[in-house]
Amino acid sequence: MLDTSTKKDRYEAVATLYHAYFTGLLLTLASRKSHTAAGDLSFHVFRRQHHEKFLSSFEKLGLSNLPDAVACAQYHYLSNGVGGVPVEYMYESDEKAWVHFCHPRWIYDGAAICGVPLEVNHGYLKGWYAQNGVSLKNSRLGFACTSQDMDGQYGMAGYFKVFDHDLTPEERLQFAPGEIAPPFDPSAAPTLDTSTWPEERLQKANRNYSMEYVKNSLIVLGDLYGPMETTAFGGITAQLIGKQFYRQTADTLGITGDSIEGFARYLAGMIDGHDDEVEMARDGDAFIVRQKGWRLMRGTGPHPASVFDSWNQLWQGALAVHNRYLVLEVLQRQDYGDDCFEWRIRERKSA
Repeated sequence: MLDTSTKKDRYEAVATLYHAYFTGLLLTLASRKSHTAAGDLSFHVFRRQHHEKFLSSFEKLGLSNLPDAVACAQYHYLSNGVGGVPVEYMYESDEKAWVHFCHPRWIYDGAAICGVPLEVNHGYLKGWYAQNGVSLKNSRLGFACTSQDMDGQYGMAGYFKVFDHDLTPEERLQFAPGEIAPPFDPSAAPTLDTSTWPEERLQKANRNYSMEYVKNSLIVLGDLYGPMETTAFGGITAQLIGKQFYRQTADTLGITGDSIEGFARYLAGMIDGHDDEVEMARDGDAFIVRQKGWRLMRGTGPHPASVFDSWNQLWQGALAVHNRYLVLEVLQRQDYGDDCFEWRIRERKSA
């Protein structure tokens, strides 16, 4: 037995933790390095995800035969909806369609929105939205941003438009802050086919949405700043997020108390929430937890040690709240070529 939770609960706990971790990484870079660094992370993460997900998702979302501007707007409406992000879609014509990311903003959860600089918004607009025309091989397709949160406007909004001329790289993203998005009519918005998107698939997709941001953030951090700074920024963020969100995720998993076994069940439940194979066993007064497979980083790598070192701090941070008199030892690492990740949870020995 892993815990008292359902598979849906475990997906939810993983999604919650990774959502917070991604937001935390943006805030850590903005506050501890620079606003430009946070914007750079945003740009490279969204550009990377654009190349991985944009065109490959068109058929899944039923967008293949739509005009380009309409398909782009519907993509953001549907794909973000799967991730639990509130978005509005407004059709104006076959060559112009709007999106409006409503408050509360998913990417800047809670009061975090107050600490996110404008460079982050510009980063993902340039990384993803300005690249749509390039990916669709439509040199006249661009995006005009009409509202940004950090400017005190009504959310993040704008429209995809097929212009009357080929766009230069600088014209693919434009700003038109005087324009207001038209009203949203839910009845006119696209919907997912429930026969191909049953509830279980939506639950998994919601979890994957958050996981993708963390996966790409850890890779991009290493590319931009190298292993040492990645471990510093990624590790402190993971520590804080693990601590701050332990109670919420533990409640979701039905974990109570502060025992060694309780934390082993927490870690095992979170691993199962990734859809990785997990084993849990007693080892004298300690508990062993093994993870086979690393779905978070599947299909990527090899990676510097900083990726695991940062990620593992999520569990170190969580344990500090569960019971600060316990320790979490790493015995095996898949990124070092071992068959699994293996942790031992035991009592801290007296000096």
